[in-house]
Amino acid sequence: MKVNSADIVISAASKKQYPKEPIPEIALAGRSNVGKSSFINRMIQRKNLARTSSKPGKTQTLNFYIINEKFHFVDVPGYGYAKVSKKERAKWGEMMGEYFAEREQLRATALIIDVRHKPTEDDQMMYDYLKHFELPVMVIATKLDKIKKGQRKKQLKMIYDVLEMEEEDTLIPFSAETGEGKDVAWRTMLSHLKL
Repeated sequence: MKVNSADIVISAASKKQYPKEPIPEIALAGRSNVGKSSFINRMIQRKNLARTSSKPGKTQTLNFYIINEKFHFVDVPGYGYAKVSKKERAKWGEMMGEYFAEREQLRATALIIDVRHKPTEDDQMMYDYLKHFELPVMVIATKLDKIKKGQRKKQLKMIYDVLEMEEEDTLIPFSAETGEGKDVAWRTMLSHLKL
């Protein structure tokens, strides 16, 4: 997939601010600091359209990016970061629940997980949460360049088993560093976007 244009449309704090156009969307979910911004930047071949931050939990809004004027990437707030107040967390939870339950433009979600580690309870909850809304889920096992080739199969199987992934969902090994897995990720996304 060749990305000719990519721009941030809005950082929305409530559904009143969501873009009105009926164009399809892929949501990107993952723990704070798991590499969602790096994933977006690698997918669109831009250095810093999505801001990477040394402070986890920085994304507190739904960030809508328009890609090739045809579809949106929607970066949802990271989860699992302790320094956020309960009140803030409840607010995010409400906003995300509303988005996943009601957004007609949403076609699928990319759940971003660090391939080096066992999925956390939060990761498992997020996967189950997305399945509750009957959304197709692509699990992007990122930071692939950080593990030895011989360990890959074992790590991927562990992620698949711990999340109890459903057959129709895809597990994609990915590296934002090298770009490995990018073509598979695009193919999978485009099949959900039906463009």
